[in-house]
Amino acid sequence: MAQRGNQSFEKRQREADRQDRAREKDARRQERRDAEDEGVDVDEGALMAEYGRLAEQHDNGEITEERFVARKREIFEALGLDID
Repeated sequence: MAQRGNQSFEKRQREADRQDRAREKDARRQERRDAEDEGVDVDEGALMAEYGRLAEQHDNGEITEERFVARKREIFEALGLDID
């Protein structure tokens, strides 16, 4: 019985994580659209702050390595930096 409850919890957690990622992705897309519409360059300070939060979440085990690396790459590309 405990096994089923644990699986159910894990499934809900995975779904919540997926929804969080989708919301974050939508927000990033909207920010890019807004910046393009305004003709404004990307705010480097905001991107570096976001990277700091991302690194902290990764260090605390709140996000996966895969998600960390993917978002890090996006941030660095927006800043015009190479991470290879």
